[in-house]
Amino acid sequence: MRRFFISALIVFSFFNFGYSQAQGSDTFPSKTLKVVVPFPPGGGADTLIRLMAPSLTELWKQPLVIENRPGASGAIGAELVAQSPSDGYTLLMGSTAAITDKNIAQFSPVALVSASPYVVTVTPGLNINSIKVLIAFAKANPGKLRFGSSGAGSASHLAGELFASMAGVELLHIPYKGTGQALTDLLAGHIDLMFAPAQTVMPQIETGKLLALGQTGAKRSEALPTIPTVSESGLPGYSAVGWFGLFAPAATPKLVVQKLSQGVAMTLSQEKLRKAMLERGSDPASGSADDFAVFLRLDQAKWGKLIRDNRIAVQ
Repeated sequence: MRRFFISALIVFSFFNFGYSQAQGSDTFPSKTLKVVVPFPPGGGADTLIRLMAPSLTELWKQPLVIENRPGASGAIGAELVAQSPSDGYTLLMGSTAAITDKNIAQFSPVALVSASPYVVTVTPGLNINSIKVLIAFAKANPGKLRFGSSGAGSASHLAGELFASMAGVELLHIPYKGTGQALTDLLAGHIDLMFAPAQTVMPQIETGKLLALGQTGAKRSEALPTIPTVSESGLPGYSAVGWFGLFAPAATPKLVVQKLSQGVAMTLSQEKLRKAMLERGSDPASGSADDFAVFLRLDQAKWGKLIRDNRIAVQ
């Protein structure tokens, strides 16, 4: 009899837990949501979530607060979210640098927002107007070209390291706390080169303050149809994308993650938002939370190999 009551209690607890999760997802969200951006304002992650915020607020009928928590190439903001309650109300706008094989287990992937090529950009005063000229200059001047990134281990850093490795050149890496700070120094001439999210540099390229040498995707982006790929411009086979996506703490109920993912998908399908992202050089993504998890495994395998093979220092 005692075993019967224990078994009955376990079964009841299981179904009660499942019922509570379902009930919670039915009413979610019922209060303000917070999205932590682990980089300073002005970078790719910050720009994209601020573009999405009005539509998400309207869809969920709840305020969406964006909080910038930069530092340690995104690790500080990521840790803050990982330690938050697993209820879906605190999310991370993550990227290649913020989510690594060291902390991925602390998160539930919610939705890929954008996986777009970066733009290889230089200042006009450098007198380098093509990828071929860039490679030739770098070979003739080892370590002289300074390329900035949003931090060690970031996509803007790894894209540059992959370029240097494949081209057989030596570039000097200058890490910053965010893309916005690196861009400021590029415009001021303190660094020479960036592999940058298009949404942060296209305004300067369009006004002639910067020059675009190529985009880093395997094929031309829908958002950047006039900019040739690095591969077609002098470095065959080169391909690198920078991605941005939303994450929740690891123990967040699956039904809540699915509801968040569906909301992001609906938002990204809106023509107005798609147009705004494409105008800034970002390709809107699509797919489920599970699709995003598969994408992450493949992406981390690629960059992990580059880091190991070239002994690249990351955070």
